[in-house]
Amino acid sequence: MMKPPARHKGLVLATLCATMFMAMLDNVIVNNALPRIGQQLHSGVSGLQWVVEGYSLVYAALLLTGGTLGDRYGRRRIFLTGLAVFTAGSAAAALSGSTGTLIAARMLQGLGAALLTPGSLSILRHVFTDEKERAKAVGLWSGISALGLAVGPVLGGPIVDAFGWAAVFWINVPIGVVGLLLAARVLPEFAARTRKLDLPGQALSALGFGALVYALIEGPARGWTDARVLILAAVAALTLPGFVAVEARSADPMLDLRFFRDRVLTGAAVSGFMISFGMFGAAFFLPLLLQNVMGWSPSDAGLAGLPMTAMIVVAAPLSSALTQRHGPRLPLVTGLALCATALGALSLHGADARYPQYVWVLLTMGLGMGMTFTPVSITVMQRVDPARAGMASATLNTLREIGGVIGVAVLGAVLSSRLTATSTESLHRLGAPAELGRHLPGAASDSTAALPAAVHDAVNAAFIDALHLALRCGSAALAAAALLVALLLRPPRSAAPSPVAGRPAAQREAARR
Repeated sequence: MMKPPARHKGLVLATLCATMFMAMLDNVIVNNALPRIGQQLHSGVSGLQWVVEGYSLVYAALLLTGGTLGDRYGRRRIFLTGLAVFTAGSAAAALSGSTGTLIAARMLQGLGAALLTPGSLSILRHVFTDEKERAKAVGLWSGISALGLAVGPVLGGPIVDAFGWAAVFWINVPIGVVGLLLAARVLPEFAARTRKLDLPGQALSALGFGALVYALIEGPARGWTDARVLILAAVAALTLPGFVAVEARSADPMLDLRFFRDRVLTGAAVSGFMISFGMFGAAFFLPLLLQNVMGWSPSDAGLAGLPMTAMIVVAAPLSSALTQRHGPRLPLVTGLALCATALGALSLHGADARYPQYVWVLLTMGLGMGMTFTPVSITVMQRVDPARAGMASATLNTLREIGGVIGVAVLGAVLSSRLTATSTESLHRLGAPAELGRHLPGAASDSTAALPAAVHDAVNAAFIDALHLALRCGSAALAAAALLVALLLRPPRSAAPSPVAGRPAAQREAARR
């Protein structure tokens, strides 16, 4: 390995933090642009879901493959390739003139993010060889990544108001270009090691998750008995267990299933998956409620999320201290429970709600999210051998991303099904075409602009009713996850009172036995 000079370490860290911030930001910044995209590109719920899902699905499906390619062909080379692809995808998204083109560009962004993300952490671990120095670097890298998720909704609104929806993609282009120039100069290269590509596992993973998400998104629009939906659901039901079976038998798997033999790591993985499931689903729907139904501007909708962002920043160091002192169980269970409470409480508010009435819900949601980010990362760093840390990190990132994909798809399916059923009944009573109920409020076609107020009110009421059901489903899922994690992380009766997180690996292994 070619190590960088000591003076370059800060530049390496800055480069990796900036590119990870950009990749994480793109997960959520697009949400505040969705209503404008729906209006200008005439997209319904399904189309807007794919704008979000196209990025996340490709990112999640190819994240483990990105790590394998980095090992085989060089982490610096694959990182630079991923950053170039991501930047090109961002420009293509900004120039898109149709929903289909935008979805394709978002998938290209997801491919780039999947290539650059695994190499980012691997490069950090090798550049910062001192344990204390490495811990600080990884902590900053993780914090910047979480900050990207937190500030995305806040930045997205004002950007959309000032420059239009395409600006949320243009913002990535100068960052990507500067990152490429800097990374090419300061990032070290690592000697590639021979590693067999897990082609069967990758094919089954991509096919299985793709079929599952497609069926969940298109089911409400096409009908759950539609032949295409049923075929894709069957494909997912066959290929996903097949993926697990292939990985279990592989000598060099892309997903090491031994990771899940440790119940504490499994608890951390469940937490990461379920937080993404509930919060990505909520982040998808809230801008639609605030802008299309409640009439807020994108800037106001973005700024409304500031309390949640502030609580994430406050909760991150608090959860780190709690994890070091008590282990991950307390902050993870508390975070999941707070998020479940917030989603349930949010379902009690409709179009006539005033911001002061539910700002406490946003504070609670931010506190819950912030309590879960750091404990998951700390748990992996402390309980996994260094040789397997990269695999464990990629596995957790994949599960987080898949959780977001499944969350938007499942909660979107709940919302779309309820919206179609409720609005069809209401519009039938009003003598209006039932097809109007399949569109988002305020994001249908130009022909709906002059519809009677009663029809608009009926569609809005149906949307709020469907949103409330989706939020309650998300709340129930997070509450169940909090209970499961509490059981998984329950300390064994024979364990010493000192927290597991503070002991050496050998002692932790003995405690688990």
